[in-house]
Formats: sequence, C-alpha cells, structure tokens
Amino acid sequence: MELTYTWISLVPPLVAIVLAMVTRKVYLSLVTGIAAGWFILSDFNPWTGFLNTLEGFVDVFQDKGQTRTILFGALVGALILLIQKSGGVAGFIRWVEKQLLSRFSVGSGGRRWVQTAAWLSGIVIFVESSISVLTVGTLFRPLFDRLKISREKLAYIADSSSAPACILIPFNAWGAFIMGLLITLGFTEPFTLLISSIAFNFYPILALAWVPIVIWTGLDFPAMRKAQERVDTSGDVLWEGAQPMVSTDLTEAKPVENAPLRPANMILPLAIMVALMPVMLAYTGWSSALEDRPDADFFGQFFYAIGQGSGSTAVLTAVSLAILAAIFMYKIQSLMRIGDMVDHSIKGISDMLPLALLMLFAFALSTVCYELNTGLYVAHLAEQWMSPQLVPVVVFLISAFIAFSTGTSWGTFAIMVGIALPLAETLQLPPAPILAAALGGGIFGDHCSPISDTTILSSMASATDHIDHVRTQLPYALLLGGVSSIFYLILGYTL
Repeated sequence: MELTYTWISLVPPLVAIVLAMVTRKVYLSLVTGIAAGWFILSDFNPWTGFLNTLEGFVDVFQDKGQTRTILFGALVGALILLIQKSGGVAGFIRWVEKQLLSRFSVGSGGRRWVQTAAWLSGIVIFVESSISVLTVGTLFRPLFDRLKISREKLAYIADSSSAPACILIPFNAWGAFIMGLLITLGFTEPFTLLISSIAFNFYPILALAWVPIVIWTGLDFPAMRKAQERVDTSGDVLWEGAQPMVSTDLTEAKPVENAPLRPANMILPLAIMVALMPVMLAYTGWSSALEDRPDADFFGQFFYAIGQGSGSTAVLTAVSLAILAAIFMYKIQSLMRIGDMVDHSIKGISDMLPLALLMLFAFALSTVCYELNTGLYVAHLAEQWMSPQLVPVVVFLISAFIAFSTGTSWGTFAIMVGIALPLAETLQLPPAPILAAALGGGIFGDHCSPISDTTILSSMASATDHIDHVRTQLPYALLLGGVSSIFYLILGYTL
C-alpha cells in the first residue's frame, strides 16, 4: 500500500506527548497535536488548517459509536453522584472498613488488604475498562486517603487492573471488537482464536500479576516511593501545585440528609450496569447470530451474537438503565424526590464534562493520525526487514509504539490486527501468538501513554495529577514491557 505521508505523520502524536510531559497541560497538548495534524493535511495553510481543525472536532459526532461513548462517559457521572447521594458509597466504604480495617492494623495489613481489594474490584469489573477505573478510583479513594496510601498508587492499581482484565476476559465490548476485526479477515471461528491467544498475551498477564507483588512486597520504584513518603510524612495526598483531574464535587459528594448507609444502594445499580453489558452486546448482535448461525444451539448463538454486537450501544444502554434503576430504588426508599435526583444527575454529568472533552480530543487526534496514516507508516517500516523469528516481538513493539503515540489501544488493534495476521499467514506462523502480540502491545503502549483515555480516566477517578500518575506508573509498565519483549523474542524461535 502506497502511503501519502512518511515521517511527518508522526508529528501530531509526538507533539501531543512531548507537550503533555513538559507543560503538564493535557488539554492544550491534545489540541496542539490535533491542530498540527490538520495543518499538515491542509498543505501547511494556516487558515485552512484552522478551519479543518474545528471541523475535525465536529466530525467526531458524525460517528455514532464515538458519540455514544462520549455520552456514556458523561452519564457515568450522573450514576456516580446518585449512588453517592443515596449513601451507597458511604455504606460500601463502611462495610469494607468493618471487614478489613477492624482486622488489620492501619500501618501494615490494613493497607495491603485495601489495595488488594481495589485490585480485585478492577478485575471483577472486566466488562468495560472505563467503568473499572471509575469504580475503583471513586470507591477506594476515601479509604486510601484515610489509610495514607498515595493517590498515585490508587491510580496505578486502577489502571493496571482495568484494560489487562478486559483483554484477558473477553466477554465484553473489547472481545466483540476484536472478534469483529477477525471476521473481516476471514476467520470463521474468531472466538476460538481469541481465547487461544490469551495464553500468549504476556503483558496483560504480567501487569495483572505484578500489582499484588508490589502491594505485598512494598516494591515501589523511586517515583512511587517518593509519593508514598510524601503522604507518610506530611499527610498530603497530592504534590504542591498538582492539579487533580476531576471535580471534587464528584469525588467528595456527601449523602443526602438522613440517608441510610446501605451498600446495596451502590452495588445493585453497578451490578445492573455490569450485567447488562454482555446482554446488550448479545441483543444488538442477535439478528446476525440467527442469520449466520441458524443451526447453533442457544449458547453458540449467544456468544456469536456478543461478537457481532455494538459495544458503544451496549455501554450507553447499560449505564442509562442503571441510572433509571437507581432512581427507582431511591424513590421507593423515599431517599430523594425525582426532581432532586434529576438535579443530581445533571450535576454529575457536568462534573464529567472534562472527561467528555478529553474523549472528544482523543477521538479527534485518532482521526488525524488515521488521515496521516501514522500507524500504517510505522507498521510498514517494519515489514521491510522483518524475519519470521522476529515477527512476535516486532509486532508487539510496533503495536506498543502506535498505541503510545495515538493514545488508543482499540485504534492500534484496528491497524495491527489487519497487518500482523496476514503477515503471519504469509510467513506460515500460527495466528494466536501473533494476535496476542498485537493485542498485548496495544495494551502496553496504551498503559504508558499520557494521552490514553484509560490513563486519563485513572487519574480523574483517583483525583490525582495526571502527569504524576504517568510518571509513577511508567517504570512498572516499562519493566513488564521489557520482560514481555523477551518472552516474544524467545517465542519467535520456538514457533
């Protein structure tokens, strides 16, 4: 495939990444990177580039999936604030305190068990990475603050247990998206291939396993250790001058007056949202299952339908029904009036506008990178010198670089799956390890990238400074990424 652009296609993501690290202004960095891309696409005409940049933001909403995702991000704020106002969050925290803090001292066991509970919660909510990080960050932040555990550690735990769990337990929109890519490549059993690739998906496995090791051994790298020393010595949850990326109204909302502190008022709405994800995926893909798999049994059709369903429709529907269920629950308990709950919902949505804006910028940057063939340029460079033994490690590293540069693992999957698997077929390599390398590289790069939506969400949900989260998490990610690279290099010589 002939590419229109070469090295210049790397300019927008690199501008965004460098500015984010230097200025600590994520919004400015993203907008600058987007503008640089449209400036290039407009043949370096400033006026045309400016107009095209504005249209680029507008065009994000022409994609229904992106619009649903942005709406979902905003509506999550409504659900979070409602369950906080109901006393559900406070009730859950009190229950956790009773179960954990009463049995372990604050200085040692209590800290470790609470961190472990946060890690397990991130894994359990494997249906969607955004829900995972938002839930873990919002629910455990008060406990972490009380036990004097740094917010940087909370953001690391939330980030490291979200996307890795989603890719390793693919009964969610992630699995549906990947299976859709495999279907377009002609694979007749995409679910089987995806499941068989899990054993070779080294980075997500290591990322999940490393968190409890850090928790129970205290193996903190220097940046994370300094953050913890700050909390231990001064009690400050943030560095001086740090800018937490979420409204304190959302993270510190108090229950309404006289509200009973019932954990069920938090658990049930969230459980409804989580349970509805696979159901809605199957619902939106059911017609395809009936048409393509008429002779399969119910479970065969169900899992096929999940692979054909709309992930964005599933998450938007699930959070909307969860909000309605919460309103119904709180009304029959006489906790709040309907009008008050509507007001709280609007307030919660407004508190999540920074997230919606960042998602808008992330989608716009991805569009610019697509127009400039950023990912394809990097991938095609590798094809010119790749040998069969190096395919797994090179696919992993190229996927990581694309995800780091663009801030999107899904966009990386869309690029690399379509390149890596045909390449594996040409070189007569088994598809499962190569698929795993492409997926694992995308998770690795996304985990490192300061412009990744999951990384940003982890900072926001944990109410920590975004750049501080990136700096404290990066050493762990780089270590595990290096180990994964070695594994893929060894794997290449054994296929």
